[in-house]
Amino acid sequence: MATYAVGDLQGCLQPLQCLLRQVNFDPTRDRLWLVGDLVNRGPQSLETLRFLFGMRDSVISVLGNHDLHLLAVAHNIERLKKSDTLSEILEAPDRDDLLDWLRRQKLLHYDAERDTVLVHAGIPPQWSLKKAQKCAAEVEEALLDDARLPLYLDGMYGNEPAKWDKDLKGVTRLRVITNYFTRMRFCKADGTLDLKSKEGLGTAPAGYAPWFSHPERKTRGQKIIFGHWAALEGRCNEPGLFALDTGCVWGGAMTLLNVDTGERIRCECKGT
Repeated sequence: MATYAVGDLQGCLQPLQCLLRQVNFDPTRDRLWLVGDLVNRGPQSLETLRFLFGMRDSVISVLGNHDLHLLAVAHNIERLKKSDTLSEILEAPDRDDLLDWLRRQKLLHYDAERDTVLVHAGIPPQWSLKKAQKCAAEVEEALLDDARLPLYLDGMYGNEPAKWDKDLKGVTRLRVITNYFTRMRFCKADGTLDLKSKEGLGTAPAGYAPWFSHPERKTRGQKIIFGHWAALEGRCNEPGLFALDTGCVWGGAMTLLNVDTGERIRCECKGT
């Protein structure tokens, strides 16, 4: 039995299948971890969801910002953007099954046996793992509550507040949590976010730095697997951290990680 983690799929099914063939992945035996952003921008968002749903007992996924966007559009909270490739999912006869499965995925997965965290964007420097797990659970509860779900999806959009405060309430509180887990790249040591800058390590705004680089980060030394930041090209130079978004949907590679050995495998096919 082997456990693999793969970078942002974004509807690029063929590269994923290429990687799984390379490691002889067997869903009856092996496990696949997904860092989120399963859909959007790529050519096969519907097929990707169907493929994952078909082997869902072998899959552990966290939610990315594109996955949450799909849920918002499906609930008529948000409109499709010009660059979205989600229409086929919304029009599919099995959309309800696929979307129900998607909303049941976590914001953070922790494997105690491996002492390893799976998350889409990261964990803010001022949070311990225990705090991050607790905050993630608040959003996960809202996603599973039929009454609260539309309110959450409607309120999750926005860049403010830019910093966590334990006294935040309601959807404002959930918005900050969501931004940390699904959109964060640069922040201050106290967790103040900059959500506009999206390029590489050297492009941080004045006073900001990559979330993982702050010396006093409370999860320093914790093994964390994350995606979201294609401009890193899989490199973050921090012990215990594994950046897996290598920009497949933008013409780069897709990266698969053997969670236990640390071996990385790349697939260069574009999956058009």
